[in-house]
Formats: sequence, structure tokens, C-alpha cells
Amino acid sequence: MNGIAQPWWKSAVIYQVYPRSFMDANGDGMGDLPGVISKLDYLAGLGIDAIWLSPVFRSPQDDNGYDVSDYQDIDPLFGTLEDMDRLIAEAKKRGIRIILDMVLNHSSDEHRWFIEAKKSRDNPYHDFYVWRDGEAGTPPNDMPASFGGPAWEWVPELKQYYFHQYSVKQPDLNWENPAMRQELYKILHWWAARGVGGFRLDVVDHFGKDPDQKIRVAGPRLHEYIRELSREALQGAELVTVGEAWSATTDSAKLYSNPDGSELSMVFQFEHIKLDRVPGRENRELMPLPFLQFKEVLSRWQTELYEKGWNSLFWENHDLPRCVSRWGDDGEYRETCAKMLAILLFGMQGTPYIYQGQELGMTNVDYALDDYRDIGALNHIREMRAEGYSEAEILHSLHTVSRDNARTPMQWSTEENAGFTKGKPWLRVNPNYRTINAEAQVNDPDSVYACYRALISLRKKYPVFADGRYALLLPEHKELFAYTRTNAEEELLVVCNFYGHTLQNPLDAETSDMRLLISDYPDCRETLRPYEARIYYRTRTGRK
Repeated sequence: MNGIAQPWWKSAVIYQVYPRSFMDANGDGMGDLPGVISKLDYLAGLGIDAIWLSPVFRSPQDDNGYDVSDYQDIDPLFGTLEDMDRLIAEAKKRGIRIILDMVLNHSSDEHRWFIEAKKSRDNPYHDFYVWRDGEAGTPPNDMPASFGGPAWEWVPELKQYYFHQYSVKQPDLNWENPAMRQELYKILHWWAARGVGGFRLDVVDHFGKDPDQKIRVAGPRLHEYIRELSREALQGAELVTVGEAWSATTDSAKLYSNPDGSELSMVFQFEHIKLDRVPGRENRELMPLPFLQFKEVLSRWQTELYEKGWNSLFWENHDLPRCVSRWGDDGEYRETCAKMLAILLFGMQGTPYIYQGQELGMTNVDYALDDYRDIGALNHIREMRAEGYSEAEILHSLHTVSRDNARTPMQWSTEENAGFTKGKPWLRVNPNYRTINAEAQVNDPDSVYACYRALISLRKKYPVFADGRYALLLPEHKELFAYTRTNAEEELLVVCNFYGHTLQNPLDAETSDMRLLISDYPDCRETLRPYEARIYYRTRTGRK
């Protein structure tokens, strides 16, 4: 690393907690902050450096907390401000930082700003939101909202429409208004002063929207806004900042994550996540992963951002189905497949993110229609019914793509409700908790959890994981994902059989003078068995 101090987050591993599904301490069926506190030793044992906490702010919960009514208070569902302070303090004792999920593109319609905004066009808060004149029944244009219906909502008393890219209860904030931006900066300063370690910025690429031009994302002033945000509220502290940007390209990511710190630490990009979505039916079904394209996309992000930006490494989050069900085998080879996906990801350059339960190999859930709770899933059901789809077809679609797949309660033990709650869980527990749970894995050296723990340890031990240059091997191989990572002193070779067939290992000779750091099988053979993954290591002088 050339003697230059690197930001802490370049060698960190971040764990995402979806609070309502993580651990319930008071028995109301809903996860809460005291529940998170009670599991900090579990997370410290895994070796993670920070917790990204999905929104716990006061909210009507129309979109599970991504509709904020008060950015400076905790929703009673999750606890109190005192609980948050205690979480920050207890996590710090264990060397863990708390990253808050800030929803700055929109607020709840129950936020005091919007309540004021609706009182009159002259109200000082009116221009905190995006309004357009019009007539009832004739919206300004035909832009749709992401959760269904139009993106414009009529307010009769003002004879105006407000713009909402998501739920009608999530009016978009007007980033063109400097007074509104300053209020957001004050909120970020307030949380930084309370000791948080950083912020995940929800739909950051929407800040520069231009609804008159039907521009949702990556508008012309976007990076101007983000540079101001960084300068005014994020710099001067050891904060990690990550923006969610579905529209990100490698070029825009070099702006978002510029090493000069002018914008953010890193960005969540989704190019690899979108590869198996069926065009025109992105929220309805998935197709087989185009594997060669998958390798090309991930490799391009690795090479193009090298020394010019920084990658976020992830397979899962609260909006995505479970990776072992999506891309692998959640049956016979579930554990091996989950380890392979972990090894493949953790060998790359960037900051790895683990979504709760991913370290256990948790899977998608096979629900009945009445079990779904996500607003997107409920709209999905209503739309597909109206279009004449059968219940079986709707269920197959939801089982594949629903966000509820990732939101089922964390599987802690074989106790009732997986040890998540003593009450009735807000979302039905996946029935496979009796075989997939933390209690069974924490002390098992061959578990998925143990694999993640070992990978985190390796990333801290060998600098090449953070600073090594990436090179893809065998780009045309249809089942093998292999690459090297190299710095001045060290080299890694990562070999992953991505599918369930036994293969000849074309790289076997390359490993003769390398040391095996980790594998998902107990022994090594000349062949690569189903979902077999290995990381080899050597020093550049040839010594192992």
C-alpha cells in the first residue's frame, strides 16, 4: 500500500441488518434495536467491522421504514433514541461501527415538512417538494411510479400535483431547493455527532431527477448535488458513505467513488444483478444467468475502477432474492454453493457486504399468497390477478423475485419461530429454520458461517485482498470463474466452479507453488467438484 494510510473501509467487511427481521427483544413479533444489541457478540464473532442498519427512523411504515416522518427520532416499533445511542456505544466496544440508511430522495407524506407544504403554495416548506400545476385527472405527464400507478398525485386544495417515484405516501424531495438541502445536511451532522460511522444513501442517483423531462435518475445536476452533500456534510470525519445507484456505470462510479473524496466512498451498482432479469418483465421473472456476461461485467468493474474508484461487493440485500436460490442450488449442494459464492465475492477488490442470513446460506421462501407483506409483492399480486394469471403462476413469480424472500426473520435456532421472537412474527419464518440456523453453525468448522468468518480473517491478514490488481482467467469457460489478484509482494488465484458438474481443473498446474488458503471441500483433487471453490496464495518471490 506504498506506506499511504488507507481509509478503514477499504479493508472492512460490512453486515446489513434489516431490523424488523433480525431479532425481537420484546416479543411483539417485530425485530428491534435491543434485539440487535443482544446479537452484537454474534456479529463480533463473525469478524465484521460495521453494521449497515436499514431505516429505523419514525415512519408510518408504508414502505417498511423507507418513508421517513422524522429523521431525528426512532420509530417506537424499533425502540428509542436511547436504544440507538446504546447500540452505537455497545457496537463501538466491539470495534463495530453503525451505518445509518438515509432516505434523502423522498420523505413520508406524514413528515412535518410535507404537512406544512400542503397548507399553501406560499408556505416556506412548499418548495421542499416537487409540485406542478394541473387539472384533476390530467397529470403533468405519464410517468409511472415504481410501485404502480402514476407518479403524480393530485392535491385538490392546492390545485397542484406532487411527484412521487415510489408510494403515493413517499413524496419526492426537491433537491433543486438549497434550503431543503441544508436541512438534510443538518440531519447528517446531527447523526455524525451521535457517533455513527457512516451513511448508506438510498436511491442516490434519483437526487438529480427532472420530472418535466421524464428523467428519474442521473439527471444533469446529480453530481453537483452529491459534491455539495459531501463537502457540506460528509467530509472531515472517518465516515463511510455508500450510494445506492441502479443506474451506475463504471464511468459514473469513478465520479461517485473518486479517490479524492469529493463525492462518496463507494457506490452500489447493479449491472450484475440485472443480468438475469427478463426484459420487460424485470419484476416478474428471472431467466438463467448469462454466465459469460456475468464474468465480463464483474471483471470490467474490477479493472476499470482499479485505483480510480472503489467497488461495493454484494450478492444480496433487503430488495433482492437469496443468492443461493437465485444463482445456485438451495437443495443438495446448498452449503457448498453458498460457500462458493462467498469465496468468489470475497476474493475481489472492494468492500464486501453480507446481508443478514447470507452467512448461514438462508434461502428463498415458498409462501402462500396470504403470507406476503411487501408493498411491491402486494401490488404484484393485484396486477397479475387483473391480467388473468393463475395463482400458481403468481406464486412462482413471487417465489423467484419477491423482496420478502430476503425479509423473512433471521434463523437463530430450532426454537419456535427460529428463536427470532416469542410472539407472532410480522412475517412468517422460513420453515427450513430447523436445519438452517445460527445455533447449528457457529461452532461447526465446516459451516457456511465458518467459511464467511475465515474469509473475513483472510481479508484482514493479506493486503493483496484490498490492493491487488485483478485479472480474469479463462473468460470463455462456460462453468469456471477464475481470476488473479496481484500486488508487488503477493498473488492470489481464485478458482470457482459455478455449477453442479464435476470439471477438469485447467489451472491445476498454476497452483503447484501456491498455498491453499481456503476451500469449500475438505480435500483437493485434480478435478473441481460441484460448486468447488478455492483461493490460493503465494508471495511474488515464489515463497509460499
